[in-house]
Amino acid sequence: MSHDQPRGGDADDPFLKRPSEPEPPQPPPYPGAGAGGPAGGGPQGGGPYGGTGGGGPYGGGPYAGGPQSPYGGQYGAADPLAGMPPLANRFRRLVARIVDGLIVSVPVSAVFWGIAWGADPWDDQGKSTGLSIIVSLVYFVYEGLMLTTRGQTLGKMLMKIRVAMLDDGAIPQGQPGWTRAAVYSLPQVVPCCGFVFWLVNVLWCTWDQPYHQCIHDKAAKTVVVSTVE
Repeated sequence: MSHDQPRGGDADDPFLKRPSEPEPPQPPPYPGAGAGGPAGGGPQGGGPYGGTGGGGPYGGGPYAGGPQSPYGGQYGAADPLAGMPPLANRFRRLVARIVDGLIVSVPVSAVFWGIAWGADPWDDQGKSTGLSIIVSLVYFVYEGLMLTTRGQTLGKMLMKIRVAMLDDGAIPQGQPGWTRAAVYSLPQVVPCCGFVFWLVNVLWCTWDQPYHQCIHDKAAKTVVVSTVE
């Protein structure tokens, strides 16, 4: 269930977040607020990708709340994307999904129709439903294995994007990777309403801010970023 990475090769690990340039010191918002005070750069300060994030009880990771939330607040907020690799282009994400869909569905469909062509009492509708369920299950296993081992499917490798943990940029090993794959793939095995959920899920990133997450990203606490500057 942990996604911790071995620390020996952090400097060369492309899946870890890059440190950002240090920000100039900011004046305390009220008298007596020093570097370790409620609004300073105390032990809870610093952004998840190495940014300074504002410090204090509300200035930490991107899921931090309070008046310095990355989604804005009365006291302002540090850039929640500071120190992160660039977020992946949505068009590249779409193309990667199409490529992965073809990689899974074409061979599975060929094998399935070869076996079920003369099978009775299946009718064409029953065969189509069965094929859809099998493709979804195979896609779930394919994506889960690829994400938990390298953070990329074949389609994402082609499009030079990857999946990373939001809090530290690591590969989504274990539960996060499988959770992400399950929320994307498995609802499609549910008749009728599964497709509606899937459609809302994949469209969610078109309006989500600031990380452009789909629902499966939010469930796994991941983001999709570019592997090239």
